Amino acid sequence: MGLTYGYDIYLRPRNVAGAPAAVAELAAPSRDVPPLHVTLPDGERIALPFTSGFDSEQVDCSGSETLDLDTSLMFPVDDAVRAYGESYGLPPEEGGRVRIGYVYLTVRFRSFLDPGYAALEFWAPTSGISRLFERSAGIRRTFTDLAATVGAACCQFDVGDGSPGEVCWVSGEAGFPPAPSSP
Repeated sequence: MGLTYGYDIYLRPRNVAGAPAAVAELAAPSRDVPPLHVTLPDGERIALPFTSGFDSEQVDCSGSETLDLDTSLMFPVDDAVRAYGESYGLPPEEGGRVRIGYVYLTVRFRSFLDPGYAALEFWAPTSGISRLFERSAGIRRTFTDLAATVGAACCQFDVGDGSPGEVCWVSGEAGFPPAPSSP
């Protein structure tokens, strides 16, 4: 079994509706699949440039506690992203970013850690992307910036081994001191 590292973003349920649209802003500019239409638990309908279960059929989350998405995200070039991109033939695209995907995303409308929070759980499907998540300051910054954008309480890096994740960003609302600045 390979590594399954990821970034978890915890936010209040009231902020979940805007979160998928913010994630969509990180999507690759062109996709060969039709948009995925999703109905969120509150009834809001959104279209996303991703798939769910590698399919573009409409997803209704009104009776579900999770939404699973298969994403392809654009990350800024740093040494780690450049090396990964070169090894897989992924040149920088628009704005000097590299397309990495799939990156799986599970939206939990109620977090396992605290039902008063929702969670965006981004996880790497391969050991190579897991190592990239660990090594890239640009990827970390992308996820911490996303956390701030969606009004999250915190963002953590998780190595998937059952241990507590490494907190890499905290909002003032979270009730504990901010994490040190990321590199």
